Amino acid sequence: MNVLDLTLQQSLPSVMVPRREPVAPMSANGERLLVASNGVFIEIRRAWLSLVRRIATYAVPTAIPYGEISEDTQLGCGAVPAALIAQFATMARAAFPKETGAWIVWSPTSRDFRLVPLVIRSHDEDSLDYDPPPLEGDEQLVVDCHSHGKHPAYFSSKDDADDQHEVKFALVVGNCQASMPSLALRLCAKGIFEELERAPSAWYRAIAMEAA
Repeated sequence: MNVLDLTLQQSLPSVMVPRREPVAPMSANGERLLVASNGVFIEIRRAWLSLVRRIATYAVPTAIPYGEISEDTQLGCGAVPAALIAQFATMARAAFPKETGAWIVWSPTSRDFRLVPLVIRSHDEDSLDYDPPPLEGDEQLVVDCHSHGKHPAYFSSKDDADDQHEVKFALVVGNCQASMPSLALRLCAKGIFEELERAPSAWYRAIAMEAA
C-alpha cells in the first residue's frame, strides 16, 4: 500500500464490531471508525473524554455481518467546576465591550482544573484574534471559552469553522453587561456539534454569586 495511504489509515483505523463479544477497547488516545450493523460510528478517546457517535447509516438494507453498537459519552475528568465558569464570566465583564477568551484545562496526573487566559493578539467588539495559552505538564483543553460582549451567546459560522477538527466543549458568554449573562454550550468532536439546550444550573448560580 502507498505509504501516504497507510499513514492516513493508521491515523483513523477501521474496526469491524464483533457480534458475539464486546469490541476491544482502544489501547491509546486517538480516534477510530467502528463499522457495525447499525451504522458507522466514530470513537474518540482522550484522557478526559471517551465518546462514541454514529456518523453514517446505510442507504439500503444490506445484511451487514457485524454486531451493533450504541452511542456513549464518559467524562474521565468529572464535572467542570462552576467556579471556573464564574471566573470567566468575570473576565468577560472586565473586557466588555470587547471579546475575550480563556481555556479551562485539566491534568490527568493531578486531576485538577484551571482557567488559563488566551494570549490575545487583538480584539474588539466583534472579533478575537489569539494564540493558544501556555499549558503545564499534561494539561489538556476541556472547555474553550470566549465572550460576545454586548451580543447574545451563540455559535457563529466562524466558530463552526474554528471548531471543525477539535475535541472539546465550547462555551460562549454573551450579554456580558447584564447581571446574568447568556450562555451557549456545545460539545465539539471532529465535526460533530451537539449544543446543549441549557448550560448546567450550577454555572448560573456560580455566576450570580460571583457577580454579587
